[in-house]
Amino acid sequence: MPKTTTQFVCGQCGFETPKWMGKCPECSEWNTLAEESLPTAPPVAAGKRGGSSTIPLSRPERVNQVNPLAERRLTTEIGEFDRVLGGGIVPGSLVLIGGDPGIGKSTLLTQVAGRLAGDSGPILYVSGEESAHQIRLRADRLNVGGGDLFLASETDIMAVENQVHLMKPRLLVVDSIQTVYHPQIESAPSTVGQVRGCTSTLMRLAKMTHIPVFIVGHVTKEGTIAGPRVVEHLVDAVLYFEGDRSQTYRILRAVKNRFGSTNEIGLFEMAEGGLEEVPNPSEYLLSERNAEASGTVVTPAMEGSRPLLVEVQALTVPSYTASPRRVATGLDYNRLMLLLAVLEKRLGMRLAQQDVFANVAGGVRLIEPSADLAVALAVASTLQDLAVPPDLIVMGEVGLSGELRAVGQAERRLTEAARLGFKRAILPERNLTRLPKELGLQVQGADTLQRAIGLALAD
Repeated sequence: MPKTTTQFVCGQCGFETPKWMGKCPECSEWNTLAEESLPTAPPVAAGKRGGSSTIPLSRPERVNQVNPLAERRLTTEIGEFDRVLGGGIVPGSLVLIGGDPGIGKSTLLTQVAGRLAGDSGPILYVSGEESAHQIRLRADRLNVGGGDLFLASETDIMAVENQVHLMKPRLLVVDSIQTVYHPQIESAPSTVGQVRGCTSTLMRLAKMTHIPVFIVGHVTKEGTIAGPRVVEHLVDAVLYFEGDRSQTYRILRAVKNRFGSTNEIGLFEMAEGGLEEVPNPSEYLLSERNAEASGTVVTPAMEGSRPLLVEVQALTVPSYTASPRRVATGLDYNRLMLLLAVLEKRLGMRLAQQDVFANVAGGVRLIEPSADLAVALAVASTLQDLAVPPDLIVMGEVGLSGELRAVGQAERRLTEAARLGFKRAILPERNLTRLPKELGLQVQGADTLQRAIGLALAD
């Protein structure tokens, strides 16, 4: 029995220290250090390396002598899911999916496994939270059955690895990483050491066998994936499954992807038969829009390679406190404060005694500056109680002097707006020189924020 040492590990960043501290010196978080007993010798996985190793040591190869993988990406025929991953599942990739409890992570992966089990070979779905009978009930509800989909209820990561070597599946799903444990790590499941050790084992397994691995991660109260940040550094892609459980829509968002863009999102709708992809997200997000109300503006945003029309809402009401409230949902708070300062300084709008609430409908988050004009126009519209024309879209970045700056891919944004029936568009004048003559809608240019708001609220 090897001797053990006690150390304290930060559950947020993975920092290790021999003594307990209230505040982690690495990430500055409080009360995140947990005591763990770890063996003095590092744990060795099945097929340990050394003189009696059954797995040969890897040797460096010249870059022009490395044989590229002949396998293509695995496509699940779930378009929104494949889009977020960058076009499909890359062989040998390790993907982490996080989200709130009950949001639909297991449902999504069960549907993915069922799609691939038809013609891609055996698929192994391992659950440490549910029995095989419980997974079968979910599969029946989702109409997933037949094919080579194998179910296992297992928490020992070494048993999972051995089963993978025996079965050689085309895809491995582990639900969830907090429930499995490594028998050579002397700590309880879901602790920092166990999560990190099990993830490292799965990463090595994926790279050696070229089998794609999906792992499910629980999230904390703050909305981040539980466990040390080093886990997110180990995996190839990190996907967040977001949405309100009281609503039917779900958004799959990539925050890290070594094989594609991190700006892509996938939109799903939760139905009785499982998750159904939404092929036209723009139309879906605008379906409940009240076009006659003030303070609502539509702007075309780029989510990866796809233009997405979203509704920006704003509401201003007189404040009865010394410090007026500023609330931003789906927008950067500091960006909202900047736009309010420009409106007050450059356009003379009195916002110092107003509570301002800004929201992006549908749970979408806007991070690009092209939405600046929409946010400013929504605030001006609700402040003056004037509705923006329902067939108008706007886009443009707002500078501190009140000027409008050009945005990228304006033609693709306008084409999507014209496809959904919008007739007018207001954008920075600099974008007009790069647009084709035929777009299907009337385009007006503005060089300043004041000019753009005047054009939008002229009627």
